[in-house]
Amino acid sequence: MSFAFSSSAARACAAAALAALLAACAHPITMITETAPPRSMAHLVPKKVAYVMTDAQRDQQVTSPGGSGDRVSYYPYRDLEKSIRDALRAVYRDVIVLRTAGDAKANEAAGVSLVFTPQIKTDSSSSSWITWPPTSFTAEVSCVVSDAAGGEVTRVRAVGNGTADFGEFNGDYGLAARRAAKQMTSQLSSEIRRNEKLR
Repeated sequence: MSFAFSSSAARACAAAALAALLAACAHPITMITETAPPRSMAHLVPKKVAYVMTDAQRDQQVTSPGGSGDRVSYYPYRDLEKSIRDALRAVYRDVIVLRTAGDAKANEAAGVSLVFTPQIKTDSSSSSWITWPPTSFTAEVSCVVSDAAGGEVTRVRAVGNGTADFGEFNGDYGLAARRAAKQMTSQLSSEIRRNEKLR
């Protein structure tokens, strides 16, 4: 009887230790990139647009795989907010942020023509069994675009893929993530320009 109890206790302790180990192995990285698409004042669409982002989204933490069995943690909405804003600023004259997309009176008062509501997905992986930073990273943003009254106009999607080799990190452990963010930003601005409903 005492042996059964000891075995159960040992299994419980092992499970708790494994959970603690996995939690401890979520290394923090950032996806924030300082690079923005070029902004030519002469070619901007003369509209005021908005994107929607809540504090709850900014506080949403995500973990995804790294190398050597470890994981990485980051805040996709907080980190990619600048990328989304930069993509919009590369196309439109004025860009603001809103807490909700459906407030028609507030949108009208602010002079907003279009409202972009982004949903972000990310993933990562690593080819290394020795080091933890991800060598491959994907960042995807899908935006429902509404008019000021809240009616859907169209949808746009952009995906960025970033890679980094062990020799490139040099302490820059989020390098693959930031390369993915940079590519996503460029593609998002291109997709917006390409869509006739968004001019």
